[in-house]
Amino acid sequence: MVLHPQLKKDCVIVGEFPLCLLLLVNDANYPWFILVPQREHIREIHQLSEIDQQQLMHESSVLAECIEQTFNADKINIAALGNMVPQLHVHHIVRYTTDVSWPAPVWGNVPATPYSADDSKSLCKKMHLLLKEKQLQ
Repeated sequence: MVLHPQLKKDCVIVGEFPLCLLLLVNDANYPWFILVPQREHIREIHQLSEIDQQQLMHESSVLAECIEQTFNADKINIAALGNMVPQLHVHHIVRYTTDVSWPAPVWGNVPATPYSADDSKSLCKKMHLLLKEKQLQ
């Protein structure tokens, strides 16, 4: 599978699930992860096989549970928009009632604040350990 250039530009690869590539969006305003099913030419969830649809839901649910607990989220926003990037990808964004965009959507609200290299590495390592516990990595 070839990752869309915009996702390559905006994200760091954290790891792989059985179906999806797990990305971290390089925006320290919010803990923000993306699942990208590793299937060619898929734009919509319904285009995945039934088995892949179920696997995507499982991976999404496990990721959401992990980030909700890890980051003590007030809300997890999960969305598959694809207006700018046609490759199927599912956003998982940790939201707080105190974050810079609350209660509005995160898109276009404030400029992205890139992670430092150390913070990005640390967050990726933390996610690896959490997901290994869940036996998805």
